[in-house]
Amino acid sequence: MKLHEALNIDLGQINREIKQLVTRDKDVPKHSQLSSSILELVGSGGKRLRPLMVIVGSRFGKKAPGRRTLHLAAAAEFIHAASLVHDDIIDSAELRRGQPALHTKTGIPSAVHIGNYMSARVIELLSKYSGDKNRYVHDLSSVATAQLCLGEYQQMELAYDYDITMEQYLEKSRNKTALLMATCLRVGALSTESPEEVANLLYSFGEALGMSFQIQDDLLDFTQSSEVLGKPAGSDLRHGQVTLPVLYALEYPEIAPVIRTIGPASSDEEVANVLSLITQSDALARAEQVSRSYLEQAAAIVQQLSSYPAHVDLNTLLHYFSARDH
Repeated sequence: MKLHEALNIDLGQINREIKQLVTRDKDVPKHSQLSSSILELVGSGGKRLRPLMVIVGSRFGKKAPGRRTLHLAAAAEFIHAASLVHDDIIDSAELRRGQPALHTKTGIPSAVHIGNYMSARVIELLSKYSGDKNRYVHDLSSVATAQLCLGEYQQMELAYDYDITMEQYLEKSRNKTALLMATCLRVGALSTESPEEVANLLYSFGEALGMSFQIQDDLLDFTQSSEVLGKPAGSDLRHGQVTLPVLYALEYPEIAPVIRTIGPASSDEEVANVLSLITQSDALARAEQVSRSYLEQAAAIVQQLSSYPAHVDLNTLLHYFSARDH
């Protein structure tokens, strides 16, 4: 069963709302490259985790989810999709979800502007929710977007930096992945007038889940095939991303010097050799243990929310994240 089915969420409704972010913008010509590129991008698949998390969060409020919640869900996916456009440009990635990345079809300048438009469109859409009562919307339209951009910049700045600390890795992962997921749950809850303390617990749950998700992403780069990932296996290492398994492997004197030789000009054979060395060490098991510890933190928060019927949806998310293989 797919995640949206397990959560009893109408994914078609969310997808329509996402597409309408473009089609309802009168300033964007219907058959323009901008419109067609975005519609193709958002229609190319994806798990829709972030909008699903907005909807799950909304089930903890006093009111039934309405148009505002749906707007927030669509905005969350737009923010995420825009970040993928920029991410692929920075990484010179040719594939996304098994298909040619956007910038390979439009050219880099056009793709940059498309990603910029998507981020700006979210701010435009959500700006109508003003006033102190709706201040939480700002967390999604501005704060989470800014943190995500900061995480992307940190990733770029720290490429091939084999002296990165654990604190730097965790901060980058939190900014790049976890905070948007956390914010999705929180703003979803506040959109239906959830108590602040419940919304904050959902934020903590989402942050823990997001950290686990990023570490699992790091691990899949070593353990899954290119066909399953929709991008070349080992691409993080090829692009100089010092992920958690690499960070742990750098502690071993017999492996560290070989890892440090990997740079932008390294051959496929050299990268494959380092991938093999790291896989043969216990670095992956140690990283998996950290991922599990974040899931345990999330599970403890679910217990604190057990008086809410929607806590079962948090358990569904927890199960999905713990069983993730792509």
